Amino acid sequence: MTQEKAPRAVRVAGVLTALQGLAALVFAVALVVRAFSAEEATAVLGEAAYFAVVSGGVLASGVGLVLGKHWARTPSIVVQLLLLGVAWYAYGPSGRQLYGALLGLYVVAVIVLLFTNPVRRWALGVDEADE
Repeated sequence: MTQEKAPRAVRVAGVLTALQGLAALVFAVALVVRAFSAEEATAVLGEAAYFAVVSGGVLASGVGLVLGKHWARTPSIVVQLLLLGVAWYAYGPSGRQLYGALLGLYVVAVIVLLFTNPVRRWALGVDEADE
């Protein structure tokens, strides 16, 4: 497989995915702060640890895309598909249509970026010289 430069869409999707990881990391820090006033501090700290691990993975995936690493595309797609379910729940059963719609648009934008033809060709290692 040749080492070609990643398309711009990969890097943009990486930035958007990394922002999701940073947001989750901020949420984990907020949970740690909340643990100081909670009755069940260990449960809240456990939840914070869980979100810290997940946000680290999402952040790593976003940074990997920014750096043009092929391995980062699949985890980023999986994260977006999971967040699409979150957006659906926020829009429908949760009754938060604005939040659900905004998150849904954000997620769909990242998915579209990761499935454009240049990105798919890059992910498969196909370049113009092979044709």
